[in-house]
Amino acid sequence: MKKIIILLVYLAVTLASAQQNKQFTITGKVLDKTTQQPLEYATITILDTKTDKVLEGGITNEKGNFSLEIGNGTYNIKIEFISFKSYLSKNVVIAKDMNLGTISLEEDLEALSEVEIVAEKSTVELKLDKKVFNVGKDLISQGGTVNDILDNVPSVSVDAGGGVSLRGNGNVRILINGKPSALIANNGLDQIPAENIAKVEVITNPSARYEAQGTAGIINLILKKNKKGGLSGSVQLGAGTPRDYRANVNLAYKTDKINVFTNIGYQNSNFFGEEKIRQTVTNNGIESGLLQNNDQDRNDDAHNIFFGGDYYINDKNTLTASFYHRFLKNTDETRLNYSYLDATGAIDSTISRIENYKEPQNFNRLEMNYVKTFDKKGQKLEMDVQYDFWNDDEQESIRQQRTIPATTDFTTIRSDDVESSKDFLFQANFVSPLTETSRLETGFRSEIRRITSDYMVHIDAQLIPDLDNELDYNERIYGVYAQYGDKIGKFSYLLGLRVEHSDIGIDDQKQLFNDSKKYTNLFPTAHFSYELADRTDVQVSYSRRINRPQFWQLNPFGGLTDFRNLFTGNPDLNPMYTNSFEVAFLKRWGKFSINPSVYYQHTTDFFNFVTTQTADGNFVTFPVNLDTEDRLGFELSTTYNPFKWLRLSGEFNFFQYDQKGDFNGENFDTKDEAWFTRINSRLRFKKGLSVQASFNYTGRNQNGQRLQKAQYHSDFAISKDIFNDKGALTLNVRNVFDSRIQDRVVTGENFRLESESRRVGRRISLTFVYRFNRKKGQRDRLPD
Repeated sequence: MKKIIILLVYLAVTLASAQQNKQFTITGKVLDKTTQQPLEYATITILDTKTDKVLEGGITNEKGNFSLEIGNGTYNIKIEFISFKSYLSKNVVIAKDMNLGTISLEEDLEALSEVEIVAEKSTVELKLDKKVFNVGKDLISQGGTVNDILDNVPSVSVDAGGGVSLRGNGNVRILINGKPSALIANNGLDQIPAENIAKVEVITNPSARYEAQGTAGIINLILKKNKKGGLSGSVQLGAGTPRDYRANVNLAYKTDKINVFTNIGYQNSNFFGEEKIRQTVTNNGIESGLLQNNDQDRNDDAHNIFFGGDYYINDKNTLTASFYHRFLKNTDETRLNYSYLDATGAIDSTISRIENYKEPQNFNRLEMNYVKTFDKKGQKLEMDVQYDFWNDDEQESIRQQRTIPATTDFTTIRSDDVESSKDFLFQANFVSPLTETSRLETGFRSEIRRITSDYMVHIDAQLIPDLDNELDYNERIYGVYAQYGDKIGKFSYLLGLRVEHSDIGIDDQKQLFNDSKKYTNLFPTAHFSYELADRTDVQVSYSRRINRPQFWQLNPFGGLTDFRNLFTGNPDLNPMYTNSFEVAFLKRWGKFSINPSVYYQHTTDFFNFVTTQTADGNFVTFPVNLDTEDRLGFELSTTYNPFKWLRLSGEFNFFQYDQKGDFNGENFDTKDEAWFTRINSRLRFKKGLSVQASFNYTGRNQNGQRLQKAQYHSDFAISKDIFNDKGALTLNVRNVFDSRIQDRVVTGENFRLESESRRVGRRISLTFVYRFNRKKGQRDRLPD
C-alpha cells in the first residue's frame, strides 16, 4: 500500500511538472480603431507580473495576426505600435491555448508630432515565393521616377542608361500590377512617377502562377490604389537643373459603390551625355586607330493621363476598368567627331557628323479586371483583359562632312523606322482553400502580340534598296498552371507546374528573314519554408525559367547614328532556359534584421553580345546564343534601427560565373566574378525634418569580349514636412559626385575598343508635394 501511495504522489508531481512546462499558444489580431485596417509589425510582449521582465515577444503579420507560445502561468500582455496608444492586459492566466480576439489600437495624436511613423519607412517582407519592398517616404525617391525607387530596392540595380538588372543579371521580367506592359520599353520606367508606386515585389524564383519569362526572375510594380472615402489626392510639382520640370496630379473619389481615380502627369527634361571611344585595329602587322568623341543633348517632353474606376457590384463582386495614355516626344542632337590615326599615331583624316533625332511615341492601354469572392473564406476568382496599342516613329536626319585632309560637301542621310504594335492579353486565376491551411490555385494566360516595323534609308535623297524593308513580328504565348500549397506546423510548402506553348514568327516584305519557332515547355516550381523560431525563417526554392528573345533583339535594322559602331538584332536567336535554386534566411532581432541567401543558376543557350568587324572596317554588335552559363552567388541584406530617428540599411551581392560557348570559330569561354554593394541611411528629426543618403558601388566584371570597369555613385536628399504634414519640400541631389561613368573595353581578333561614357550627370531637383483629405500623421495605406 505504501508503494502505491508513493507511486501516485510521483505521478501527480510528474503531471503537474509536465503541465507547468507545456507550451500554450496565444493568438489574436491587431487593428487600427479608426480605419479597422490591420496593423502590420505591431509588437506583442509577454511580461512578468512582478518585475515587468520580457519573457516572450513577437510581431503581427500583414493581416494584423500574431501567434506566441509560452508556458503555464500568469502574465501581463502588452501590445504596442508606434504613434498608437499601448494596450495592456494584466494578470492574464494562461493554462490552455488562448485567443485574445481583435484588439483595436487608438492613435496617439500627441505622439504623432514627435516620433517617426513606422509606415513611412520602406520595409522588406520575406514571403514564401517573393520578397516585398513596401515603398515608404524615402527622400531619394521623392520627385523621382520608378527607376529611382528600383535603385534602392534590395537585389535590384539600375544603370545610368536605365537598364534594370536583378542580382547583376539583366534578363529580368518587369510587370506592372502583375501584368506585362509596353511602358517598360525604351526606358519607359523613367516616365512613371515614384509617387504612384505602393510596393515592389522582387521574385527571384517565381511560382507557377507567374509567366515563365525572365531567367533572372520578376520585378512586379504594384501601383497605389485609393482606400480613403470621399475625395482625396495629391499634387506634385518639381523643378531641377539641368532642366527638369515635372507635374503630377492624383485624384480619387470613393463611395460605398464606386471608386473613381485619375492621374495626370507632365515632364520636360534635358539630359546631356558624352562618350569617348578609342579604336585600335591591326591588319597585317600594321596598327591604325580612331579617336571618337560623341556629345548628345536630349530632351524628353511627355504627358500622360490615367483614369478608371472600381464598381462594387456587391460585397463579393468587383469590376474595374481603366484607360492609360502616354505621349512622349524624344528630341536629340548628337555631335560625333572621328579622328583617324595612321601607324605613327598622327591624324590623317577627320569626319564630323551631326544627327538630329526625333521619336514621338504614342502609347495606349485599355484594361478590365473582375474579382469575385465566395462564401468560402479565401476562395477567389480574378480575370483580366488588357489591350495595348502604340505607335513609335523614329526619325534620323544626319549631315556628314570630311574636314581633313580637305573639306568635302555634306552628305545627308535620313532614316525612318515606323513601328506599331497591338497586344491582347487575357488571364484568369482561381484560388480555392481545401482545408484551413491548404489551397489549390489554377489559371490560364493568353497573349497575342503583333509588331510591324517599316524601315527605310535615304542617302542624298536616294533610297537605299538594301535598307528598305518592312518587318512583321507575331507572338502567341499560351500558358496554364496549377499549384498546391499547405502549412504543417512551422513548415510551409508550395508546389506548382506551368505549361507554356510559344508560337513566334518573324517575316519581312522581301522574304529575307522568314523564321518561325514553335515550342512547348514544362516549368516546375517548388518553394519550402520553415519557421526555426519566432522572427526566424529559412526558405528553399526552385524554378525553371525561359527568356524568349524580344523584338529589339531580333530586329535586323538598327539606328545609323554612329556608323562606326552599329547594333543589330539577330532574327535567328533562340530562347534560353535557366534552372534556378535558392536558399534564403531571415532573422529579426528587435531593431536589427538580416537576410542572407545563396543562389545557383544553370542556363543553356544563354544570350551574349558579340562585336565583329565588317569588311569596310566598321564594327557591328549583335546577340548570339552560346552554350551554358553557371552562376553561383551570395547575397546579404540588412536593416538596423538603433534609434527612432535613425535607420540604416545595406546590401552586398557577390557571384561567380562560368560561361562556355563558341561563335564562328571564336571561343567565348569566360570564368570570372562580380560584386556590388549599397549602403543607405536615413535620419528623421523633430518638426518633420529628414535627411537621407545612399552609396552604390559595382565592381568590375568580364563577359566574353567585354570588360566592364568598376563604377560608383551617391545620392543625397533633405526634406521638410509643411502644412501640418499635408505637404513636403524635398531637395534631391542625384549622382552627387558625377561619377556614373561607364568605362568599357571590348577586345576581338585584331581590334580593341575602349570607351568611356557618361549618360547622366549630376542632377539637382526641388519637389513640392501636397496631399489633401489627409490627417496630420496619417500613414499612406497600401493596396490590398
